[in-house]
Amino acid sequence: MTVETDPKNLNQLIKSLALGQGFCACGVTRADFLEEDAQVLEKWVAEGRHGQMSYMARNREKRANVRLLVEGAKSIVCLAHSYYTRESEEVSKRTGVAKYAVGEDYHTVLKNKMHALCAALKEKTGDFSYRAFTDSAPVPERRLAQRAGLGWIGKSSMFISPDAGSYLFLSEIVTDLDIAPDTPFEQNKCGSCRRCRMACPTGAIDGSGTIDARKCLSYVTIELKENIPEKLACKLGGRIYGCDTCMDVCPWNKYAALTEEPCFLPSEYLSRMDREDWAKMDPETFEREFTRSPMQRAGLDKIKSNVAAGKKYLAGDGF
Repeated sequence: MTVETDPKNLNQLIKSLALGQGFCACGVTRADFLEEDAQVLEKWVAEGRHGQMSYMARNREKRANVRLLVEGAKSIVCLAHSYYTRESEEVSKRTGVAKYAVGEDYHTVLKNKMHALCAALKEKTGDFSYRAFTDSAPVPERRLAQRAGLGWIGKSSMFISPDAGSYLFLSEIVTDLDIAPDTPFEQNKCGSCRRCRMACPTGAIDGSGTIDARKCLSYVTIELKENIPEKLACKLGGRIYGCDTCMDVCPWNKYAALTEEPCFLPSEYLSRMDREDWAKMDPETFEREFTRSPMQRAGLDKIKSNVAAGKKYLAGDGF
C-alpha cells in the first residue's frame, strides 16, 4: 500500500471523505493556542453571562489550547453538517422543539460519521492518533471552524456558512497528522444587519458575537435548573425546548443546506405530536420514544415545567 503523507494531498483527501459522510463543509486548521478567545471567554464568565453552565467556567485553559486535550495534536479537521430538513420547520413550530432536536441525538450520529471517516483515511495513511468531538468537550468549535475557512461567527454568536447558512452542527477531528491548513475566513458578512438582535424575544443578543445566556430561551428551556422566571416565561411563545428565532430571521439562511441524513428527520412519534401532548406524557413513553433524542439532556420533568411556564401566555394558541 502506498502511504499518503503529503499535507496538501491529505487536505483534499479528507474533504472528499467528509463529503462522502454527508458533511456539507470541511476545513483544516492548526492546533494552535487561541489567546484572543481565551480573553473573551474569561470576560464572559467573569460577567456571569454563562448562567448555570458551570462547565463553561471549567477547563478554560483547554478551551483555548486543544493540545491540552490531545497530546501531540498538529491539525484540527473542522466539519459542518446540516440538520435542516423540509419537515423540521412544521414539526418544530407545532411541538415547540428547536429544529436541531427533532431527530436523533447529533452527538452519536456525528461521532459515528467521524470514526467512519478516520477509518477510511487510515486505509490511505496508515495508523494515526485522533479524537473526535462534537459539542462534547471544551473545544471552541465556532472559532476553529472560522480559522478552518468554513465561515464566520455572526452577531448572534451562531456560526454562519456563506454556502450553507447556520442550521449546522459543528464537529472536529483533532489528530497528530500533519495536514495543510486552509485559509481562515476573515470577513464578517453580517455587515450592518441587525435582524437577529431585533428579533430576539428577550434581548439576549448584544451584537458583539456573544450572548447573555441567562436571557436566552434556549438556555432557560434546557440548561436552567429551576423554574423559568416569569419575565422570560412570558416570552416563550410556545417554545418547549430550544429557540431558533435568531437563525430563522438570518438572511444567510436563504442558503440553508438541506440534509439527506435520515437520522435528522423528525421522529415518527414527534411528528404526530402537538405542544399540549407534552403535559400528558408519562415517563415510560418519554424514555421509549426519546431515548435517542437530544431532549434526554433536559428530561421530561424540565420539559413539562417549560410547558407550564409558558401555558398561561398562550391561551387559544395550542394550549
